[in-house]
Amino acid sequence: MSGTTESGARHVPVMLDRVVALLAPALRHEGAVLVDGTLGLGGHTEAVLERIPTSRVIGIDRDTHALALAAERLAPYGDRFTGVHAVYDELPSVLADQGLAAADAVLFDLGVSSMQLDEPGRGFAYAVDAPLDMRMDDTTGATAADVLNTYTAAELTRVLREYGEERFASRIAGEIVRRRGSAPWTTSGPLVELLYDVIPAPARRSGGHPAKRTFQALRMEVNDELGVLRRAIPAAVRSLAVGGRVVVEAYHSLEDRLVKRVFTAATRLDVPPDLPFVPEGMEPTHRLLTRGAERASEAEIAENPRAASVRLRAVERVRLSQESDPVSPGRKP
Repeated sequence: MSGTTESGARHVPVMLDRVVALLAPALRHEGAVLVDGTLGLGGHTEAVLERIPTSRVIGIDRDTHALALAAERLAPYGDRFTGVHAVYDELPSVLADQGLAAADAVLFDLGVSSMQLDEPGRGFAYAVDAPLDMRMDDTTGATAADVLNTYTAAELTRVLREYGEERFASRIAGEIVRRRGSAPWTTSGPLVELLYDVIPAPARRSGGHPAKRTFQALRMEVNDELGVLRRAIPAAVRSLAVGGRVVVEAYHSLEDRLVKRVFTAATRLDVPPDLPFVPEGMEPTHRLLTRGAERASEAEIAENPRAASVRLRAVERVRLSQESDPVSPGRKP
């Protein structure tokens, strides 16, 4: 994500030039539509609107604060930009609401945005004592404090182990439940103290900040990030017009594996391996645009450390399926 937050921090979109290069071939016709499913502060969208004058962008974000900042930033582009308050798995209904049967391109830059990390009151970061919120849409839903105060030890262990890949999940969960018997969880400071107490010193020295995995797990649980992604990636692949492209930047191994699985299914040739020819209509509907997952360069990582864990994948629709798929780019139903 890029732009300037209320705290004044400047943010740089990850792999910006590569993302725009992958999207550009699908957007070089008049009225081409990109759906930026994770708009954030609008860094990727701004670059697309600036570099590809034939394009327009529908920007989706569940975070009302990000939407307001992005709308202000992108105002110079007029009606070429439309902001929508929604979760990105609602992409099909967003397209329908805009009178569109298909998208020419879809972009997902997954995970927590720089803006959310850098605004202490949101509770995503562990560097300061702040309310344990962690909701990307802070107008609805349960907070991280709600999770800590209501989940059983077994449920907390599952969350920490599955989403945080935390080796000491069971020990941490048990201590969370024990301590909430004295006082409910409300802010991040006491949770960070607990993690320093519970995680052994050798693991703290070699495994990065002891709160990193727990905070990541809580954030993913609060926002149902994997559930949303499981619905959103297949929906995006299906929503493409012929020649359309989906580009995804993932920062967590579970996210990347899910994206890889969907992209592999869409590009697989589903015929017996000994068949001498491919029957008409049996060709894959999509083709891979990246060989495996692409990574940020060492130079970019040095300039923007948040690029270190990115995995970028992309596919292109090459033909319609026999199902009821979109018929042409940007065509209204």
